[in-house]
This record gives sequence, C-alpha cells and structure tokens, in this order.
Amino acid sequence: MSERPDMLLSPDVLLRAYAAGVFPMADSADDPDIFWVDPHIRGVIPLNAFHVPRRLRRTVRSRPFDIRIDTDFAGVIDACAAPVRERGRDNTWINRPIREAYARLHEAGFAHSVECWREGRLVGGLYGVRLGAAFFGESMFSFARDASKVALVHLVARLRAGGFVLLDTQFITNHLRQFGAIEVPRAEYHVMLEAAIGRRADFGLFDADDDPERVLEIAQGG
Repeated sequence: MSERPDMLLSPDVLLRAYAAGVFPMADSADDPDIFWVDPHIRGVIPLNAFHVPRRLRRTVRSRPFDIRIDTDFAGVIDACAAPVRERGRDNTWINRPIREAYARLHEAGFAHSVECWREGRLVGGLYGVRLGAAFFGESMFSFARDASKVALVHLVARLRAGGFVLLDTQFITNHLRQFGAIEVPRAEYHVMLEAAIGRRADFGLFDADDDPERVLEIAQGG
C-alpha cells in the first residue's frame, strides 16, 4: 500500500527533500498524486548579480503596491494554483496535497510569501521555502501589471539583507532570464546547496519594503 500524499509531504519530509535537492510536483491541480523532481539542470538567480530592468526600476520607485510579507500565504498559493486561461495556462502543478503541505510548512516558519496589495486586494506575489541560507522559489502570480516582478525585487532585497546566498528557481524561463537567472548542472547545484544550507540567514531582518530606493539599492548589490 502506498502512502497518502499528505503523509509524504510532512514538513520534516519536505525539508529533508529540499536539503537533498529534491522538490515535489503534481501532473495537474486535479491529480491527487505527487512525484519528486531532481532536475539535471537547475535554475538559479545569483544574488550577487541580480538585474532589475530599467522600466521595472521605474515601476518599483513609483510604489504601485503595498508590499506585505506572510500576511496571506494561503491566498498567494491559491492564486498561483489558479488557471489563467487568457495567458494559455489552463492548469498548474499545484494540487490540494501540495497546497496543504506548504501551508503546514508556512505554519512551521519555513515557507514565506511576498505579497503585492492594491486597494485592499491581493494582486500579485510569490511564495517559497527557506532552509539555512537558501531560498527555493516555488511559484508567482500577477493579477496586475508587473506585480510578480515587483515581488521578486523585494524578495531579492530581503534575501541579500538577510544573508542568503542561494536563490533557487528550479527551472529557467525567459521571464527569469531578464533578472540574470542562469542554468547550473546538478552536481554544481548540489555543491552550492550544501554550502547554503550550512549557513544561517534571517528572512525577517529586512524592514524597508516601504522605501523603494533602499529596496533597489540592496537588490542590485548596493
């Protein structure tokens, strides 16, 4: 008899999987099963070489969103799991067991959300997992122009300020390449991962999300 997905995805199992370079996925939101992924080529955004395109810098400076941290983790993961048919995304890999598992991981203090709010509505953001000085980006969403991009800039500022050394994006997309994302072979990634999880970092240290100049300065290495 196989174990239920929720038993396979306990916080302890998830953290041990991330420490080993493995993460869970599902074939679709409607599929109750999960499988483990250890890509041959990993996506990474080097925190010391993060690039913010010029137009996005202007957007960040204009403060179009209220940036909040961990105030609606469930709302962020639900939005990331929602289909976006007008953009050709009818389904996602985030199923119910994954949503419930990451909610438990959030309650344990190891999963976080960066949120963009406008007029009292959650319009964009991202979520991921922290372990040592590594942050594993899981998914992001936008219901307003540039919301997920702004959330990423704020995430990087937070990671750099808190002493993180690894931002794992799992896979590479053209969306991420514009920020300096690179592909890393599995063996090289595991060396980076081992060094990162052996260090300490503080996700809650950064306190300047309402200061766009400071956000940009730290995110870009100032």
